[in-house]
Amino acid sequence: MTAGDWRERGTFHTVHGRSLFVVDSGADADAVGKKPTLVLLHGYPTSSHDYYRVLPDLAARYRVVVHDHLGFGLSDKPQDYSYSIHEQTDFALMLWQRLGVRSAQVFAHDYGTSVATELLARWNRGFRPVQLDSVTLCNGSVHIELARLRPIQKLLRNRTLGPLVARLSSQRVFDRNMRRLWHDPTALPQADLDTMWELLTRDGGKTVLPGITRYLRDRVLYWHRWVGALRESRLPLAFLWGAEDPITGRDVAEVHHAEAPGSRLTVLDDVGHYPMLEAPDRWTEALLALLAR
Repeated sequence: MTAGDWRERGTFHTVHGRSLFVVDSGADADAVGKKPTLVLLHGYPTSSHDYYRVLPDLAARYRVVVHDHLGFGLSDKPQDYSYSIHEQTDFALMLWQRLGVRSAQVFAHDYGTSVATELLARWNRGFRPVQLDSVTLCNGSVHIELARLRPIQKLLRNRTLGPLVARLSSQRVFDRNMRRLWHDPTALPQADLDTMWELLTRDGGKTVLPGITRYLRDRVLYWHRWVGALRESRLPLAFLWGAEDPITGRDVAEVHHAEAPGSRLTVLDDVGHYPMLEAPDRWTEALLALLAR
């Protein structure tokens, strides 16, 4: 699906002076409240487009809400913004309230897992503007010490080198790095890579990439807050994982599962870092089973 096609699926909402791109399968006022809500949080450095293959099957059972975080995809990419996970969480909550989301099950992938664990940390402390019915995490490096970061990630988060690396980045390098995240690189169509790159670089996306990449520092600074939120939570927790992820593989999922009381774990063999794109049917079936419990 092209960037233009995906744009036609969604709308823009202004939240605290910033424009967020949102795809809401229950946007029709008559549909709101008729289905339970599932909110999806996307990963780095891509966008809500990651869910285009699985959205129809999910929307058959849920009101699905997915947005581009600030700095990503079709949302604003401001220069005067911290790109901290705390602010991204603020915007997610304000957006959901604007859309009339009162309760939701939360699914988060990669970068989105830090937003989800910040939500959970607030929930554990009694700050609950939106009712969280469950939280499911997918292939994220909340346990940052266990992640096998790619060299490009390490360079981009460097305050000195990051802007230069971002400015010199090319689609050829991007394509090569993305294919390495798939267990089966042939399952990643060039058309998808073209769309990812277009959404990443549009509206000055390269210039904000170093700021966004500093979320990896947040994962160090707030390790106790976010890992602690998972350990302390009494909400239904689940982990849905691509086993062959070269950054955060099966071992990371097993650590999360072991330390989160009562959590559930589903591992998808022969799948890499983006299971919703590499194995959409298996991923959807597994997620729906976890949510139904």
